Amino acid sequence: MPQRQATVGDEVLTSGRLFLISGPCVIESEDLCRRVAEHMKAVCERLAIPYVFKASYDKANRTSVSSFRGPGWDEGLMILDRIRQEVGVPVLSDVHSVEEAKKAGGILDCLQVPAFLCRQTDLVQAAAKWGNAVNLKKGQFLAPWDMRHVVAKAEDAGAVNILVTERGASFGYNRLVSDMTGIPSLAEFGHPVVFDATHSAQEPGGLDTATGGSRETAALLAKAAVAAGADGLFLEVHPDPDNAKSDGPNSIALSDIDALLETCLAIKAAVRATDTPGKPGG
Repeated sequence: MPQRQATVGDEVLTSGRLFLISGPCVIESEDLCRRVAEHMKAVCERLAIPYVFKASYDKANRTSVSSFRGPGWDEGLMILDRIRQEVGVPVLSDVHSVEEAKKAGGILDCLQVPAFLCRQTDLVQAAAKWGNAVNLKKGQFLAPWDMRHVVAKAEDAGAVNILVTERGASFGYNRLVSDMTGIPSLAEFGHPVVFDATHSAQEPGGLDTATGGSRETAALLAKAAVAAGADGLFLEVHPDPDNAKSDGPNSIALSDIDALLETCLAIKAAVRATDTPGKPGG
């Protein structure tokens, strides 16, 4: 089977090598973004993991009107541009409108279509048109195979560097469930498949005026997804998750990321060994 591949900035993300999209949920400050990006870059260079920095400049789908949303696109895009140039990592953030996609496409290495908006044809095609790469997040309301329509919209608009991200499905009130059999279904579209472990561990609205979640569950899901064939992981990380301004309950502590990635690499190697013809289990 040919490798699934997408280029994001200077990184070539393929199905043959675990890659990572990671950063704080939201831009709290430039100092925080720089600290996280520098730490993650060093870890990923040591482990030979292609790395893309992620942080949102606007969290447009927060539970409460009082929830922290970020600095907005003008200041946020300037911060991300400085992180890209000065730290030397590709950068990704989500866009919510055609106008945003056009503006962010000149700065970001990858435009992300949020899960809640993945059926918005104009947004998907604008991200595909203006972005050098696009990450399409599967809606919590979609079956994995129904993402073929979203992928087709992006391809129709000219996108070549496409990532498809699983992030759980709605399961009753304040709960998500992750179907690992959806990962090979998404792989059938021919693009690298990412598993968003931290958002899959959310409990939307679970803290009354904020999103709850479980970072222990996020780590468990990340390992399960790699075993199921995910090409890359999406992990939100923070130096102090308990005091993060967004998605703290399900964010991975920066001090724990090395061990988690090392375990995921070992799982990836074990899966590759058993899938090789002539090897046990192949």
